[in-house]
Amino acid sequence: MPYNNSLAITVDIEDWYHIPSVCGSPFSIFKDTDEFFDKWIENYDYLTKPTHRVLDLLRQFGIKATFFIVADVTQHYPGLVDAIMEEGHEIACHGLDHSCTIHPKTKQPLLSQEQFEADTLHAKQILEKQFGGKVIGYRAPNALIGGWMIDTLERLGFTYDSSVSVNSLYNKTDSSLRNVSSSPYHPLTGNLEPGGSDNFIEYPWAYWDILGWKVPTSGGPMLRFLGSHVILKGLKQSLKRGDTIFYFHPLDIAQEKFPNIGRKRPLYWIIRGKVVEKRIKHIIGVLKEMNIQMKPIMDISE
Repeated sequence: MPYNNSLAITVDIEDWYHIPSVCGSPFSIFKDTDEFFDKWIENYDYLTKPTHRVLDLLRQFGIKATFFIVADVTQHYPGLVDAIMEEGHEIACHGLDHSCTIHPKTKQPLLSQEQFEADTLHAKQILEKQFGGKVIGYRAPNALIGGWMIDTLERLGFTYDSSVSVNSLYNKTDSSLRNVSSSPYHPLTGNLEPGGSDNFIEYPWAYWDILGWKVPTSGGPMLRFLGSHVILKGLKQSLKRGDTIFYFHPLDIAQEKFPNIGRKRPLYWIIRGKVVEKRIKHIIGVLKEMNIQMKPIMDISE
């Protein structure tokens, strides 16, 4: 069966301290990144080196991607966003400081809609000032997204979100996602279910359906834990349904040892570095050989 749909290559620009066990969650060591930088006196930058390797990798394959950037990266990593822009990649928003917007377990809001709007507008303005252009894409920090956030995103000038992951292992949203697959759709007002009629688009992530059991295969931690074979299975199957998403973090290929702090996730980074970089190259190489169109989300949405 020929593949006529496109794969959006996306990269989440965040550092090790942005994960929920360290900053910005109900169980983190530090309340937020402001508190982290007030108290942390050791090296914090484990992001710059692997980000440049990601840029080299994408250049080698001739691919343009969407980079979802945490806005406070522009403050602490001078020149990194410029390096991404210079390669012609799409700049999109990954929140102000990567703090959770909804509770990871209960999925209840952790801040008011007014505060979410103010923080997200601030993040958008920071990135647009640095980028010198419009930022139209959003991905929720930690992929924790509530339907109530969609109307705010649209009101702020975003035209798409890419946070929803349909699978049988976990649900990071406040919706059932009963009628959502891996294909782009228009969400209902105040909801993540499909059926909306406006121009806002949700780009959900890929999964591999095995006899009704849905394995998340868009990348990220699953790329580290499941390997390239399973990820490719899910990407190929999802491409038969429609356009879909592949994502990873520069931290996935980082070779330095991260500081040993944080709760709840002792094995989170046990697999990373060169082995994951090899997997990413293998996945992209196989899809290239299949003539799959790989591009930023903004080019798919046009």
